[in-house]
Amino acid sequence: MIQLENLTKQYGGRAPVVRGVNLHAAAGEFLVLIGESGSGKTTTLNMINRLTEPTNGRVLIGGEDVRAGDAVSVRRQMGFVFQEVGLFPHMTVAENIGITPRLLGWPADRIGARVHELLALVRLENAEIAKRFPAQLSGGQRQRAGLARALAARPKIMLMDEPFGALDALIRDELAADYRAIHNKLGLTTILVTHDMTEAFLLADRIAVMRDGELLQVATPKELAAEPANDFVKRLIEIPRQRAEKLARAMQSA
Repeated sequence: MIQLENLTKQYGGRAPVVRGVNLHAAAGEFLVLIGESGSGKTTTLNMINRLTEPTNGRVLIGGEDVRAGDAVSVRRQMGFVFQEVGLFPHMTVAENIGITPRLLGWPADRIGARVHELLALVRLENAEIAKRFPAQLSGGQRQRAGLARALAARPKIMLMDEPFGALDALIRDELAADYRAIHNKLGLTTILVTHDMTEAFLLADRIAVMRDGELLQVATPKELAAEPANDFVKRLIEIPRQRAEKLARAMQSA
């Protein structure tokens, strides 16, 4: 479905921020890119939908090079959700969700039906929410509305950059679980960027670990836990266990 071949990004004479990444995501797969800040994971994600153009290498979607077509057309075939949401503040929730179908020329009745369908899918069924502006929503509601907007034109690919990172813990876990269910229900192919290994283990079919622009290991959560490729990956996957142990000690001393 998605194939990255020797993908590299370099700015000027500086060291590449992404170097020679070879990676694929099969149709229907939930792939998580994880790494520290500056590891190149967001740049890699942005090269898939041509928000950033590669210095070398290429991105193939269904065997077709994404640079063969218009960049805007490529992006409209994919859903994109990021931490800041990016809802248009002067538009209602319904107008935000319907913006891409409107740009694609859908008739008004089809847009209305799609907005109604998506509000139910992301659990914003309250009819009043559709009429509200982003500033009138909670953080979780804004992120759900952003997810609905990304899904509006029925993309088969979803790209997500730290989509739950700014939310409170309970809301974050709930929305992440809801999205995984949506991914399964719609048969999406999802690539999600995160720095949270716990989130990666809970959501991913496979995890791709990056550091300093390079891909260190790609494996299922079970495989990653059993056979980390090096000490860095081992330290990274120990974080969830360390958190659990700290929580257990805190509860015992409370």
